[in-house]
Amino acid sequence: LTQPVTPELLVSPSSQDGDLGSECPEDRGNWTGRLDFLLSCIGYCVGLGNVWRFPYRAYTNGGGAFLVPYFIMLAICGIPIFFMELSLGQFSSLGPLAVWKISPLFKGVGMGTILIVSLVAIYYNMIIAYVLFYLFASLTSDLPWQHCGNWWNTDLCLDHHVIKTGNTTFPVNISNTVSPSEEYWSRYVLHIQGSSGIGDPGMIRWNLCLCLLLSWTIVYLCILKGVKSSGKVVYFTATFPYLILVMLLIRGVTLEGAWKGIRFYLTPQFDHLLSSKVWIEAALQIFYSLGVGFGGLLTFASYNTFHQNIYRDTFIVTLGNAITSILAGFAIFSVLGYMSQELGVPVNQVAKAGPGLAFVVYPQAMTMLPLSPFWSFLFFFMLLTLGLDSQFAFMETIVTAVTDEFPYYLRPKKASFSAVICITLFLMGLILTTEGGMYWLVLLDDYSAGFGLMVVVITTCLVVTRVYGLKRFCRDIHMMLGFKPGPYFRACWMVLSPATMLALLVYNIVKYQPSEYGSYRFPVWAEVLGILMGVLSCLMIPMGMVVAVLREEGTLWEVGVQQASRPTMDWGPSLEENRTGMYVASLAGSQSPKPLMVHMRKYGGITSYENTAIQVDREIEEEEEEESM
Repeated sequence: LTQPVTPELLVSPSSQDGDLGSECPEDRGNWTGRLDFLLSCIGYCVGLGNVWRFPYRAYTNGGGAFLVPYFIMLAICGIPIFFMELSLGQFSSLGPLAVWKISPLFKGVGMGTILIVSLVAIYYNMIIAYVLFYLFASLTSDLPWQHCGNWWNTDLCLDHHVIKTGNTTFPVNISNTVSPSEEYWSRYVLHIQGSSGIGDPGMIRWNLCLCLLLSWTIVYLCILKGVKSSGKVVYFTATFPYLILVMLLIRGVTLEGAWKGIRFYLTPQFDHLLSSKVWIEAALQIFYSLGVGFGGLLTFASYNTFHQNIYRDTFIVTLGNAITSILAGFAIFSVLGYMSQELGVPVNQVAKAGPGLAFVVYPQAMTMLPLSPFWSFLFFFMLLTLGLDSQFAFMETIVTAVTDEFPYYLRPKKASFSAVICITLFLMGLILTTEGGMYWLVLLDDYSAGFGLMVVVITTCLVVTRVYGLKRFCRDIHMMLGFKPGPYFRACWMVLSPATMLALLVYNIVKYQPSEYGSYRFPVWAEVLGILMGVLSCLMIPMGMVVAVLREEGTLWEVGVQQASRPTMDWGPSLEENRTGMYVASLAGSQSPKPLMVHMRKYGGITSYENTAIQVDREIEEEEEEESM
């Protein structure tokens, strides 16, 4: 009996023998554990902002009433954009640059993302360096910012022990005094008195420089093997902060006067809901807390298996992030309530946001507790773990984006390339370790991820829904997860999310305020430099369009723009076994009129996902017939 001969028409090119395998780029790799992806996303989203921005934003915008716009904005633009980013990454298995095979005309969006992430990574690691500095300073029996009388203190220094003693005998005027923790931060850690402003950086603070070097070394060692190494580190860095947060929360609520702070934090002021500012603040908190637009979510999802249930993961991470922010508020404000009682001042006089809370107010509160070095060490260790896994995401985004563009050259040398990126960003961040470094950090913080990031996210949303097509995007998700997104997601992607972010962008431009640090006002040239940082990431989009159109042959509109806006031939799932339905036809060398037959012969049988592919193909054929009639 002769063996049946399979026509070449039905043979997949990859099933034929040959030396093509040696020309293929090295495998990207995947997450090695089931929880790696989920914990990495939680670690990325739950960062420093949950501790030092959310509680302050809540109490200044209506207390408990702030939770109403917060959760509404989470539903309108948080969850939908989060799910969109994960879907794009998982479907294509590509980083933030290469993913624009979906529409090469808009590859500049990816370039803008990388620019933003690089600028943020520079100053974010400097914040981690400050945390390391305080962490080491806590390894003592007596915290250095506990009392006045050190060489860095001035005559204005007044510690809380004196205030407490003074309240019982004679009134002490504290309006013109400074706490020891504030002078320790500004005059010892930053040594800001050595700089007259942003144009006069002064000398490098070598202790800060060494802390910055250490933080970059830690980050490099953790991302050395990509997601294989960082995916294991997050088992600790994403979970341990919760243990410390619970410890700080329990300690906080058992302090005398704690409920005074919690009442101040949560008392609802519903009249605030009539103010547009409160809704904008809620949207901004969601936007930055979830980290949409930075490329980290897309990068992490690109290392998933094709059928990973990212729909479930989206709700776990976004709701978990919101609950963490609320819990952090209890931990912070319970201690601030105790502190306000000790000092005999209202809570609003001790409450601050940002670095002021982390490096001045909370450290001062720690000095009032028994075993203060222990609680101080725990607090800064929590900040360290919260900051590190966000920094892992920023670095993985940059490295993945570039290696996916040049897989043949850079993937085999990923460790060396990661080292080059870390060293480059460390050198660029050296100006932040100078006496005037805080001015540069404030400038980067205010402008690097401001309106530029919003433009990037709005453009991404519009390209996916309008250029690529919402119907096709929903089909891709159907093919990947086995079901289509419901009306809620489609309505948000088409209208609600881009409209909300556009309102955010307009609000930011209309309500623009020059940067400041304390009483220092930035000069005009610094403001211009900051605005240029934001504008440059936006300019990447038209620059990318010009390059994409010039690469196409033919007239500008008929061929150039239209061709460059269509997905490339190799757009789709990266693995052949996942390229079912309409995507089999786009494989190199595939000539089958019924492309699914190639897949069936190669991998045997039809699974539920292939059934989905057949269904999608039928839908496309029906639509084409309707259009032709």
